[in-house]
Amino acid sequence: MKQTLYTISLILIFTLFGVQCTFFEREKKQENFWENPVPLDLEEIVKRGFIRAVVDNSSTSYYIYRGRRMGYEFEMLRNLANHLGVRLHLIVKSDINEAFYLLNRGQADIIAMNLEINEERQKYASFTEPLGQMGTVLVQKQRNSKVNKVEDLHNKIIHIRKDAVYKEQLCALQKEHGISLAIIEEKGDSDSFVNKVVKNQIDFTVVDRVVGLVNATYYDDLDVSLEISPKSDVAWAVRHNAPDLKSSINDWLSQKQKTGYTNMMYAKYFQNSKNSYFRSNSPFSSLAGNSISPFDGLIQEGAESLGWDWRLLASLVYKESRFDTTATSYAGAVGLLQLMPVTLERFGVEDPNDPFQSLMGGVNYLRYLDRFWRERIPETNERIKVILASYNIGHGHVEDAWKLAIKYGKNPQNWESIAHFLSLKTDPEYYKDPVVNLGFAKGHLAVNYVDDIMILYDSYRVLIEP
Repeated sequence: MKQTLYTISLILIFTLFGVQCTFFEREKKQENFWENPVPLDLEEIVKRGFIRAVVDNSSTSYYIYRGRRMGYEFEMLRNLANHLGVRLHLIVKSDINEAFYLLNRGQADIIAMNLEINEERQKYASFTEPLGQMGTVLVQKQRNSKVNKVEDLHNKIIHIRKDAVYKEQLCALQKEHGISLAIIEEKGDSDSFVNKVVKNQIDFTVVDRVVGLVNATYYDDLDVSLEISPKSDVAWAVRHNAPDLKSSINDWLSQKQKTGYTNMMYAKYFQNSKNSYFRSNSPFSSLAGNSISPFDGLIQEGAESLGWDWRLLASLVYKESRFDTTATSYAGAVGLLQLMPVTLERFGVEDPNDPFQSLMGGVNYLRYLDRFWRERIPETNERIKVILASYNIGHGHVEDAWKLAIKYGKNPQNWESIAHFLSLKTDPEYYKDPVVNLGFAKGHLAVNYVDDIMILYDSYRVLIEP
């Protein structure tokens, strides 16, 4: 009976999916989003002050580990952003077609997914010089019925990531070897498909060779020995009408290859299997668990009293102390939320190394700042940024910037307006203004501080469940 049901299921699957590589395949009707891309090149990006890159959430691309952002693409992109003199904003997507759409619509500037260059993709974007070479492999469990050669894939069902190059490669194998495959495309990242194989939810998938090898170090019963496609160049993608950005990336890449930086990053994420395994399987990794730090419970309790998303408060704690209860700054600030001695005393913290006291002392200070700004800045999201700046530099300096915004006819309830004048507090024309009480301040550092926290919060929101 089971065999009959399996046979019927197999016939049904082949009926629905198994003709994908034949002339019966229906062409997708889709908007030609790659035509007339948004005109946005390096000069505009630098003037704007940040670059947006699409990355994947995977054990090799981008993830959170103990509150820290990690991953091969992330570290490479962060270095590139520093080279360009801009900040890095990341967009996490697993759908490659959607990534190309965002790129051409000007909502992203780079697709950093180590894409194989092919004729179809060259319609959508322009590719940088290769970052390296990657092949693809079949992922399966070690078993007696293991597939050892391509011909053994006949009548097999292979689940793959939607819109990846894997379908094209499997179709080529099917034609070359005269076999019949059922290819099922689904949304998701490569690691999620490998996990389905590990859990026996599917029998086969195809991933980049390096991803397969990294995962094979985690799971002893995983086999990635069968090559689906030999190594080929992989690169990042930019808009066709962004030649200056492409040229700058290529110059940076050439420099980093000469210094050995790219090899170092490759070794860190693709060859150091023990560290990769530890990070990827830690309960404090966004790949394996849903925790940011050992203090998540305390942070959630504090965030509830503030009315904040706990991941926002976690971003602040990470920025201040990296979740180190014994952290001490050069200025004498201590504890999880790096409170100065006078603030510790004011908000009743007797032991700054006690995580509960330290955190709740900082939360009480944040509540005080919230009350200070509530009537002046009623909108919560704008007020939170002002509170964060006040936490960093003191609410007196931020109040000076708020007064300057009023004097110069800008919106004093808008963080961007306040940030603009806060950054100008190094200029005598502004810090000596009669409305300013506290004088000179390195306000631009506080603005960057807020940006850092909000960028980290965006990552936590995407990768960590509420």
